[in-house]
Amino acid sequence: MAAATMRKAEELVEKAMKGNDASHDASHVRRVRDLALSIAREEGLSSNSDSMEIVELAALLHDIGCHLFLSFKDPSEAKLVENFLDEEGVEETKKVKILKIINGMGFKDELSGLALCESLPEFGVVQDADRLDAIGAIGIARCFTFGGSRNRVLHDPEVKPRTELTKEQYMKKEEQTTINHFHEKLLKLKKLMKTEAGKRRAEKRHEFMEEFLKEFYLEWDGRA
Repeated sequence: MAAATMRKAEELVEKAMKGNDASHDASHVRRVRDLALSIAREEGLSSNSDSMEIVELAALLHDIGCHLFLSFKDPSEAKLVENFLDEEGVEETKKVKILKIINGMGFKDELSGLALCESLPEFGVVQDADRLDAIGAIGIARCFTFGGSRNRVLHDPEVKPRTELTKEQYMKKEEQTTINHFHEKLLKLKKLMKTEAGKRRAEKRHEFMEEFLKEFYLEWDGRA
């Protein structure tokens, strides 16, 4: 796959995600791409150029047409990735894998029990990279950025985190607080990592979030 295709993918990311808030912007995508390539190397995929290309393209394109920002005014908006891969002449087998990875990555889909494409080694690599960017210091910053963009309440001790979530319940976030998102999703991601490299990286980021929450509650209650 030509380097030109990667450059065009980067350009598409910049254009398609330009209006997004900083929790799901082009910088997020670049971090996920870099993490995914690093994890792929640690997982021994670097000897296969096709796998590395699939990982990089899937990571770059994974949030284009994200349900959080789709306007649905243009029916083609949700097909941007598939159209791009067709226009670039990406080999059909690679295209199918890239689309499977992107369509199977979501936390909401894992809640619904949908069959994931875990037989693809590239899938775990890209999904882990995306989830790593949702936790740790960057994850905390992104969480509050997104909550602020939705005018979400920072914290309300009377609103308890939901312990058992279906896909439908997870999607209904209007009454939830930003802090509850840590308990409903972010603190669960460490156990959902698919690769050994992802699991190792998640340990430190998870611990950082736990320490942050301890300090947050102390300060909220005026005990720190």
